Amino acid sequence: MSFGKGLSRKPSQPKGRQLEDAALAEVRNLLGDEPRRRDLLIEHLHKFQDAYGCLEARHMRALAAEMRLSQAEIYEVASFYHHFDIVREDETKPAPVTVRVCDSIACSLKGADELAAALESGVDPKNVRIQKVPCIGRCASAPAVQVGKRAVDNASEMSVRATLFEGSVDPVIPEYTKLDAYKSAGGYNVLERIRSGELAAADIADMALAAGLRGLGGAGFPTGTKWKIVNDLPGPKYLTINGDEGEPGTFKDRYHLESDPHRLLEGALVAAHAISADRVYLYMRDEYPAVLEILKTEIAALRAAGIITSIDIELRRGAGAYICGEESAMIESIEGKRGLPRHRPPFIAQVGLFGRPTLNHNVETLFWIRDIVEKGPEWFAEQGRRGHKGFRSFSVSGRVKEPGVKLAPAGITMNELLNEFCGGMEEGHSFKGYLPGGASGGILPASLADEPLDFGTLDKHGCFIGSHAIVVFSDQDDMRDAALNLMRFFKHESCGQCTPCRSGTDKMEQLLANGDWDKNKIADLDAVMRSASICGLGQAASNPVASVLKFFSEEF
Repeated sequence: MSFGKGLSRKPSQPKGRQLEDAALAEVRNLLGDEPRRRDLLIEHLHKFQDAYGCLEARHMRALAAEMRLSQAEIYEVASFYHHFDIVREDETKPAPVTVRVCDSIACSLKGADELAAALESGVDPKNVRIQKVPCIGRCASAPAVQVGKRAVDNASEMSVRATLFEGSVDPVIPEYTKLDAYKSAGGYNVLERIRSGELAAADIADMALAAGLRGLGGAGFPTGTKWKIVNDLPGPKYLTINGDEGEPGTFKDRYHLESDPHRLLEGALVAAHAISADRVYLYMRDEYPAVLEILKTEIAALRAAGIITSIDIELRRGAGAYICGEESAMIESIEGKRGLPRHRPPFIAQVGLFGRPTLNHNVETLFWIRDIVEKGPEWFAEQGRRGHKGFRSFSVSGRVKEPGVKLAPAGITMNELLNEFCGGMEEGHSFKGYLPGGASGGILPASLADEPLDFGTLDKHGCFIGSHAIVVFSDQDDMRDAALNLMRFFKHESCGQCTPCRSGTDKMEQLLANGDWDKNKIADLDAVMRSASICGLGQAASNPVASVLKFFSEEF
């Protein structure tokens, strides 16, 4: 596969783009002593994107030679991820500063499209590039913008221009609990009990089961059961942590990691010891630069303090691909490949990272391990309502007075969450409906706001709780526009591997954009996408559309 116009060559040279000595020297200088392993390809691509503002063709050619990969392999990976800018010899580099304006559902409700248009008309494209991008995980402060890596919350044209004028492009690191403070409050005592043999792996798994702890990234699979399955398999084994929370409306993991990162890190090390894992791989989305800095700093602190011993934690950086929230796609990305979901079976518990048994967890799941061991599984189980167990971190945004992460009981209703935790609706707005589980969880009307919010409780309505991302709509919002916004997101983020998802999201978006809400057409397309797509993206992408047809017929 070629990826651009090659340089002229001598008759003694092979065909294709020629290797430049200067480019090879720059590649070697930037990589330094880093291993040239295939699984580090995306990490190495980030180094060039950061250093040069793009991926120049000459560097990609040199990187292929240095890593002993084909140019086609380098290109197919780089071109898959949104945060890499490939520049051929005859093309202009991107502007030195990129302003990313989130246009996902919560920010769209707060005027993101108008903001992006205003910014576009008033900047010099040679100096500043304006991009409309999917969710950047700051929904509670919509509309949200990133200037370089600097977040601008509740953004306005004036505040974004002020940030540009100041040249503020680096992330602001929030105050958080560092290692010494965490240890002084009893942190890592649970890990030491595991290492000393006071607590056995089976004990921790049983505690998780008794507590009712489940996978809190969306699937809701019982945590203790996962541990027992992987623990019984032969090594080497790995633990992966999926911090790529790209589901529109979701920002709970960012909240926890920007305030108390060691609860995750201790939970990860406990889980890794419980299954006898050889290594922990923590995959974090690139849209969270402050979190990446925090984790890099604190993992280094754990090594320096001797808390990380035989099982190390390796931080991996995503590159802007929602599909990598799917566990097998994330594993492909960690291996340095395109984030294409795998066919199952086999499941990753059996054949996962590098072909070995793998335990995968969401950030929030591991966040609760310390509390469950210290306070007892009964404590956690008793926190729910209506027979449901535990706490849930609800990411709440949209038309509420007090958006944010709300630590609330599992089984709480939407009306209770709205009034007890969010201060009710914004002034002048009446409650109309809500996303219970982010973009893919469907849309429920206000008349169904007394349903318990937990795994399985919304299935009868064609919806699900997923990542517990709540986006609230009011009487001033058009649900057809909301469904179109969500479908455009899925079209943009489809990995393209399977036809039902790739073509289905495209066709569905065309229908909605043209105002064609023909029930029969939509039902046929919906059925194909649900039954034939490889992964959950294509299977659930039409949920919002089906919900609008089912619950908001007055819109038509």
